[in-house]
Amino acid sequence: MITIKNIIFDLGGVIVDWNPEYVYLDVFNGDRKKTQWFFDEVCTFDWNENQDAGYPLAQATEDRIKLYPQYEQWIRMFYGRWEEMLGGPIEGTVKILKELVNDRNYRVIALTNWSAETFPVALKRFDFLHWFEGIVVSGTEKTRKPFSAIYQITLDRYQLNPTNSLFIDDNERNVVAAQRMGIQTIHFQNPKQLKISLQALGINP
Repeated sequence: MITIKNIIFDLGGVIVDWNPEYVYLDVFNGDRKKTQWFFDEVCTFDWNENQDAGYPLAQATEDRIKLYPQYEQWIRMFYGRWEEMLGGPIEGTVKILKELVNDRNYRVIALTNWSAETFPVALKRFDFLHWFEGIVVSGTEKTRKPFSAIYQITLDRYQLNPTNSLFIDDNERNVVAAQRMGIQTIHFQNPKQLKISLQALGINP
């Protein structure tokens, strides 16, 4: 078994609970079907990911309103009420992170798909984001997971050897992309599963 020296965490869905449903279930009076329709047809996952790669939020909003002028009020809420989509820390993962940082046997980095415009809000709110040796933010780099460039940026910036590095992400697509770069991976499901998976690799947080 290769000894892991570097652990790279995704943030949203792994350490930070972010979910636009927190806003739109309120807007649509708890109607999950309508909320899902809005994410499938109007403010889509792909549209939001474009901002994660550095596209300006204000421009993205206006672009969408041109396509769907009848939904302008709802579209403006996506980034206008973005902070309400931050649900809080995923406490079990934060506990694991703290143990790994305190262990000193590992370098602990973060690699996140996140708009450079909204990431400062999370940095201000969550102290644990300052525990990382460094954080690679897709919006700052103008590229995002699962494109190979952002993994290479992370490896190069912190001089990480992919073979003794471990990447943790809740999106299987991003996990597969890291594997192609020669990085070991864990597809995150929940903190309990993460701890078991880490222990299987000889890491005991």
